[in-house]
Amino acid sequence: MASIAKYFELKKRGTTVGTEVRAGATTFLVMAYIIFVNANYIGAGAAGGAIGAAGAPSAEAIFAVTALGAGLLTILMGVVANYPFAIAAGMGLNAVVAFQLILGLGLTWAEAMAVIVWEGIFITILMLTGFRKAILEAIPLNLKRAIAVGIGLFLLLIGLFEANVIVKSFAGTVPLGLFSGIGFGGTEIPTADLPHLAIFGAGLLTALALIRKPGGLLISIGVGTLVALVLGVSSIPSSFVSPLDSSNFVGIGQAFGAMFSVWSSGAGFLAVALAVFSIMLSDFFDTAGTMVGLGARAGLLNSKGELPGANRVLLVDSIAAAAGGALGVSSNTTYIESAAGIKEGGRTGLTSVVTGALFLCAVLLSPIAGIVPAAATAPALVIIGYLMFEAIRDVQWKDATDGFPILATLIVMPLSYSITDGIGVGFLTYGILKVTSGKASDVKPLFWVSIAAFVLYFLVKLGIIAV
Repeated sequence: MASIAKYFELKKRGTTVGTEVRAGATTFLVMAYIIFVNANYIGAGAAGGAIGAAGAPSAEAIFAVTALGAGLLTILMGVVANYPFAIAAGMGLNAVVAFQLILGLGLTWAEAMAVIVWEGIFITILMLTGFRKAILEAIPLNLKRAIAVGIGLFLLLIGLFEANVIVKSFAGTVPLGLFSGIGFGGTEIPTADLPHLAIFGAGLLTALALIRKPGGLLISIGVGTLVALVLGVSSIPSSFVSPLDSSNFVGIGQAFGAMFSVWSSGAGFLAVALAVFSIMLSDFFDTAGTMVGLGARAGLLNSKGELPGANRVLLVDSIAAAAGGALGVSSNTTYIESAAGIKEGGRTGLTSVVTGALFLCAVLLSPIAGIVPAAATAPALVIIGYLMFEAIRDVQWKDATDGFPILATLIVMPLSYSITDGIGVGFLTYGILKVTSGKASDVKPLFWVSIAAFVLYFLVKLGIIAV
């Protein structure tokens, strides 16, 4: 035990083994949804999944490998970087796989995963050359703070969405209405929503009552789950162990057979190249924003708003991107839900090791993970979002050329349901206002590189440059 404490520097960061274990369990409970969502989202034959993709694994296989990848990569993050950051298949990036690469460009499953591997390789090269870290250091401190606050708003919105307190329109991804009916022509809360709201309410009240107490989030998740069992939203499974079959791992390594053929696929070289670029940029700045936000929440940033040892975090995250494609579950990335464990006192990589170990257990124990409904973990996201939003007090608003880009970031990030889009709009606004106000010298040269990359990113996203 002493060697573990020494390796992870528990005393230096003011934490204990017990605190780290509790924090790791909390992060897992808040993140466990990804293994179910990813399986339903991109598993062959799943509703809304990559239906018709040649060679696509089953939803059961995606479930098993999503949990396996999250477990191994999160443990790697803990051991190598020594930060309480968890990794899993990225939500949003899996939508790119299903709808842009497979259904849009007509790529096979192996070709789509090859695109993800290439993205991971390129982003790893940027990290190893020091370019990725240099780009992050070129971001103004005020914008870094805004990114952390924006992520807090984003988490809060996700929590309300998961609990069905607010819902997205049928035409888009942004939640617009209250409950399932109000805002879309309805005037009453649908009966079907009431159990979820009861679960959410019980968990939220518990979390608020224990907001500054160790274990508060874990207790709130437990209370919400208990209410879910009483109301019949969740049920105790007949078996706690799911069968493991070799067919669950058929998707691993498919990407390697298409690493070069994907460039000459029917989609065309340019379309594949632009797809790799847009995914890489999204991954690049999603991680940047998440790392800054989590570091700020944990009190681990230095006076310049930088995370000490960030290169180790970026290295593992870059490897995770390529590993996700190799495993066949989409790009893996650092999760903002790691803030749940940080709220519980997690400060070292031991938190990540615990979270990763629980993900590995989930490969076999999926019925247990399924007991906890989204409405039970939603209060944790709301509380974390609130606590991250508190950092707005450190944001400087006096100069409009700083303040307006911050406002743009805070509005766009949650409403576009994208960390990358929020950062991009904030960066573009910052650059434009600095030039038009005669303050272009305030902008570091490498920051202009980021702005140029976002211009291309939005041109592709808006369809002005076809992919």
